[in-house]
Amino acid sequence: MPVTAKICGINDPASMRAAVKGGASHVGLVFYPPSPRSLTGPQAQRLATLVPRTVKRVGLLVDANDLQIDAVLGAIPLDLLQLHGAESPGRLRAIRERFGIPLMKALRIVTAADVAIADAYVGVADALLFDAKAPPGGMPGGNAIAFDWSLLKGRDWPLPWMIAGGLDVSNLAQAVARSGARIVDVSSGVEDAPGKKNPDKITEFLAAVARLP
Repeated sequence: MPVTAKICGINDPASMRAAVKGGASHVGLVFYPPSPRSLTGPQAQRLATLVPRTVKRVGLLVDANDLQIDAVLGAIPLDLLQLHGAESPGRLRAIRERFGIPLMKALRIVTAADVAIADAYVGVADALLFDAKAPPGGMPGGNAIAFDWSLLKGRDWPLPWMIAGGLDVSNLAQAVARSGARIVDVSSGVEDAPGKKNPDKITEFLAAVARLP
């Protein structure tokens, strides 16, 4: 299975075009106002028109209530909701029952005990994302911080899973080798500043992904 990539936090057309042209398997749109990558409904609609059906459109939310989820889904068709807060397995079950959309749960990793929490989401999540725990006062994701990828080595779950946190072209190969991940998620690693994607960096990152064994 080849390694594929999700480009997260896309908020401008040039970067979306670079992600699609470069072969991203997923593109992430952030709906979390404190984030510098956050989008309004109309902004997301415009970007979504650039995404072919072969690329999964992922909406990132953080501890969103039903009204917020309904507003996002009413504004833009998404293939996957990425829940990047403290959502419990029960909350995922409730979202699935109400909205009928596939869900990806992001888990914040520091130790092996954090990895073990993933087991509780098997059966209620459709995918898992392992990200580094944010520093005090940091955003839930996109902080350019990595975790110990070897905590995932040899692990497997009966659903797709990916890694995020501090990835860029310089450490991509090491991250994949140490974790065993076949999907990677990058945001800050293809930016010039928080929320400022660089299309050339996106192209370079995706080319590096394509070269991985």
